[in-house]
Amino acid sequence: MFGCLVAGRLVQAAPQQVAEDKFVFDLPDYENINHVVVFMLGTIPFPDGMGGSVYFCYPDQSGMAVWQLLGFVTNEKPSAIFKISGLKSGKGSQHPFGAMNLPQTPTVAQIGISVELLENLAQQTPVASAAVSSVDSFTEFTQKMLDNFYNFASSFAVTQAQMTPNPSEAFIPANVVLKWYENFQRRLTQNPLFWKT
Repeated sequence: MFGCLVAGRLVQAAPQQVAEDKFVFDLPDYENINHVVVFMLGTIPFPDGMGGSVYFCYPDQSGMAVWQLLGFVTNEKPSAIFKISGLKSGKGSQHPFGAMNLPQTPTVAQIGISVELLENLAQQTPVASAAVSSVDSFTEFTQKMLDNFYNFASSFAVTQAQMTPNPSEAFIPANVVLKWYENFQRRLTQNPLFWKT
């Protein structure tokens, strides 16, 4: 039902089933893993109204399992990429694997998938640093930065009659800033990576 992929390694397509609704992939040498992809194989869909919460588990310094919620997969969102490199020192969170006695070795982490109701998935909050940046989040950041700059610059706008002459200051007409703002927005909409060329 599930697969797990780490760059430079073979795909894992046979998780260990530790309960009727819980699956685990081992991640040996996890200290050298930055991102992990969890996906549905496409052979068996989730039952209606169900999805899978995805957890990262690693042993802390005392060897105890630390579980952190990464996100989820569903029939509508059958794959996800998670950044785990920054999670190896964070705090654990509430998880459905608590009663399981899963073996922990110092160099092996685990990805756990718990099949749950979609309603429950919507109420869970993954660790923020597990989200992988995308063009959409970059575009959103750039848009907010543009809006902030335009609003900030516009807040200083004065009419020509209100200006007091000061030979040491340069003034930029507000319509020039507005024209730049509109051009940048248009170019960003057409190609979010135009600034790289």
